[in-house]
Amino acid sequence: MPFTADIPASPYADLTPPLTAVQALAESNRCLFCYDAACVRACPTGIDIPAFIRSIATGNLRGAARTILSENIMGGTCGRVCPTETLCEQACVRNTAEERPVAIGRLQRHATDRLLDTATTHPFARAEATGKRVAVVGAGPAGLSCAHRLAMLGHAVTVFEAKPKAGGLNEYGLAPYKMADDFAQREVAFILGIGGIAVEHGRRLGADLSLEDLQKDFDAVFLGVGLGGNNRLGIPGEDRPGVEDATAFIERVRQATPQAPAMAPLAMMGRRVVVIGGGNTAVDAAIQAKRLGAEAVTLAYRRGRGQMGATPWEQELAQTNGVVLVTFAGPVSIGDDGVTFERTRLEDGRLAGTGETFVLAADMVLKAVGQTLDRAALAGVTLAGNKIAVDEGYRTTLAKVFAGGDCVASGEDLTVQSVQDGKLAALSIHRHLSAAGQTAVLQTA
Repeated sequence: MPFTADIPASPYADLTPPLTAVQALAESNRCLFCYDAACVRACPTGIDIPAFIRSIATGNLRGAARTILSENIMGGTCGRVCPTETLCEQACVRNTAEERPVAIGRLQRHATDRLLDTATTHPFARAEATGKRVAVVGAGPAGLSCAHRLAMLGHAVTVFEAKPKAGGLNEYGLAPYKMADDFAQREVAFILGIGGIAVEHGRRLGADLSLEDLQKDFDAVFLGVGLGGNNRLGIPGEDRPGVEDATAFIERVRQATPQAPAMAPLAMMGRRVVVIGGGNTAVDAAIQAKRLGAEAVTLAYRRGRGQMGATPWEQELAQTNGVVLVTFAGPVSIGDDGVTFERTRLEDGRLAGTGETFVLAADMVLKAVGQTLDRAALAGVTLAGNKIAVDEGYRTTLAKVFAGGDCVASGEDLTVQSVQDGKLAALSIHRHLSAAGQTAVLQTA
């Protein structure tokens, strides 16, 4: 039966505390400041990592932050949630010499946090107004990154967002232990601080917002709609009470008020929680459930640990937080006693069932088996698989319409990749608008 969990003193506490000034100075001096650094090549946004770390080492935190934010306006979030263990830090040459990379992510957070906490003026100025208007659909990482860069270039931007808050997955989809102290909203406020960006909430594409109207009313449109749907397991019992999408669970936790009595939105927690999936969302949900007071949390995945979407670091993190990992377990059904699984194995690289089943007791089941694109609102947009088809300039097949982030197949579905998509799409939109303006001048000459 569901119960009111005994909430730990700080289930919303930071997973990794920020560096102190002394720690940041010591860590920055471990950097070798490589020429043609491998860490830069491994960063999807191309931040000049040796340059910003050198700035920290010399006490220039504002300069460090500006170097980061000039390429990745969400450097604060990425310093918290980026899988640096498979990106910049994996490429760090210190791995060879000391088997421990420079803590690039934590240094990035140190510099950007200091700027957001102390800056009285925005570090970037807007260019002279171009008179062009751009619609951005979705206030997630891709949309906000695109909007910020367009505003820098002098365009007027209107962001349309379905939810009450901007931030997208940074606000609604990342576990609290990764985004403590309302950081997502602080970062949104910083981004909007450049000016020239209006945000309209409660505006959902396909409901009270159409691509056709946006094309008529604006000079260009950017779609940063993410992946709003969730895949189904397709097994009996999936719709039973106590079965929930992991994304919905994380959103519910993030939007709860920690100070409220018994944290009312979280009162219906399970003593025994089973999370089905193998990606970062599954790990986030599992760890957060444990931190919120669940007695037993099991993460079950149909393949092996080597095939999990979650990195080895994330897998170890789950285990050190009390989550049990069960692999080669394919869900069969959900019933009164819990979740029935079939033991699986890989045969020539393909998943096969063994016919042997077992049951994991559960009174709460969280599904984390991938997200899908909401196709209904994208009439007229050509899709490639379950993503919006775009060219190298992030143009869709509709005139004046661009797209980026998780809704396109530009790379891994990561915040850092979405920020890069938004930035590059903004530059492409700027070139498009500049060319259109030049054509108009020639026609009237």
